[in-house]
Amino acid sequence: MSEEKQKWSVLESWRFFTREEKRNIAFYIAGIMLYKFGLEAYNGSVIALATNRYDYDAYIGGYQRRTFERVGLLQGLNQAFQCLGSILIAPLIKRFKTRTVLAIAVIVFALFASLLLIIDRATGGYLKPKGWDQTYDKNNFAYYGDYNTDAMIPIYCLSGISYGMVELIRRVIPRDIVGGNMQKLKRMDSLVHIFYEITGTTGALCTALALIPACGNNQSFIITPLLYFCAASMWFMIRLPHSYQVEVGNEKNYLLQVADGCVLFVMSAVKGATIVMSSRRFIWLLPGYTFALFGHRFLENNIGSYVAKRYLGQSAWAQIIIAGSNFGELLGALFVFLFTNLVHTPIPWLRSDAILLLIVWYLPYWKPPSGQVNQAWIGAATFIPISFGWAAGDVSLAAYIQASLARLESQENSISPLGAVMGFLYSSYIIIYAIVSPLVGRYIDRVSEQNDEQIQSGIFYIAGVHFSILSGIMLLSTFIPRGSFALNPKLLDDVELNQDEESSGAEEEQEDHLEKIPVGKVDH
Repeated sequence: MSEEKQKWSVLESWRFFTREEKRNIAFYIAGIMLYKFGLEAYNGSVIALATNRYDYDAYIGGYQRRTFERVGLLQGLNQAFQCLGSILIAPLIKRFKTRTVLAIAVIVFALFASLLLIIDRATGGYLKPKGWDQTYDKNNFAYYGDYNTDAMIPIYCLSGISYGMVELIRRVIPRDIVGGNMQKLKRMDSLVHIFYEITGTTGALCTALALIPACGNNQSFIITPLLYFCAASMWFMIRLPHSYQVEVGNEKNYLLQVADGCVLFVMSAVKGATIVMSSRRFIWLLPGYTFALFGHRFLENNIGSYVAKRYLGQSAWAQIIIAGSNFGELLGALFVFLFTNLVHTPIPWLRSDAILLLIVWYLPYWKPPSGQVNQAWIGAATFIPISFGWAAGDVSLAAYIQASLARLESQENSISPLGAVMGFLYSSYIIIYAIVSPLVGRYIDRVSEQNDEQIQSGIFYIAGVHFSILSGIMLLSTFIPRGSFALNPKLLDDVELNQDEESSGAEEEQEDHLEKIPVGKVDH
């Protein structure tokens, strides 16, 4: 039975590894689950905290609210600093083991998370008293610390550096654990992804339903530093038989390496743009990957927050909606994993993603009663199919990009074409998000002020019209590659590339055979 026809269950994948690999993977998954739970508590609490604080500041000061404009800026800058973190980490993993760098990065992340807690307590903040919601108005947050809310922006940006470091390293460390075996890497990635999304869903729900109601979102992420330290201890236990480091004496100092990394990052992005924009085979990746990723992040981070705060009256319930989104991502990834042999390219998945985006059209006409948590569950349920479509497209598209650029990788020594293309696509997403998020936030603030906190008319444009345009662009882009008009196409460029590789392999095999024939003997 061929490898493609084998039953890929979780148990089958686990049996594929050696005892040492199983041990290392178990420690790694345990650490990643602790990290993801802490991350959901931190991000969910901080965004809810910033939303409430900016509203409260305007309420106390008697001036016009700029809540979602500032929250959008907070989120956009955090994304930008994640890119900086990924640049800073590259020289470190050359000198030190990836497990050590990963553990230290998450410890630094824990320190930044603790900083907000310390500032809040030092300025008079405390845990949310029991029964506070029943005693005081919903806009009363007197248990918050008395500090300038804008101080959250640099702290959240600095935590974004550590966040970017961790996110990059966790995509590198699997190779150090299981080596370059592609089948082992696929199985390990699938196992990690399953547990990662399960923890993400659980963490988001626990944050919304238990931590924030019990502690207040100013102190609800108190578990994050502890979980991060536990994750670091798990990762310190990993042994990496396939890692390698260079000798320190033969390398430039760290600052020069960082400077080189920044230059290479820019050169890589330019090269990636050249590859994507100059070929019909790749130009559709910009809307297919970048626009789709932007739409997904904007849906979770922005629209979810708008709905939770202005529709439902509770910013914490955005985490319930995000939990539904995380569950949709889990289902999408599993669906691609199970039916990978039936769907030849990412095209059908991207088309389903584009169509499912139109589900957001119900939001402008939805007027749920405020303060009822069951309405948040309805929102979460509607986000499941949308995120299902995105995850299915994202997982399959990432594999397609890696396979499509394999030949270019062997032809380029200075800059990795794969890294260049992914760097360009991701940087494009960061730029778009960083610009759009605060601008849309300002628009929603204005609509909210003009309509007594009713934002349905604004959601009509930023969700309905906005996502319809995204959907149309994404759908049209799937018809750009040659041979893409079929329902389940096999792209002509890829068919020709596979034929070239097969013929090239046959020629090399024939040359090897001729070289093995002894001199003086001829095959008749």
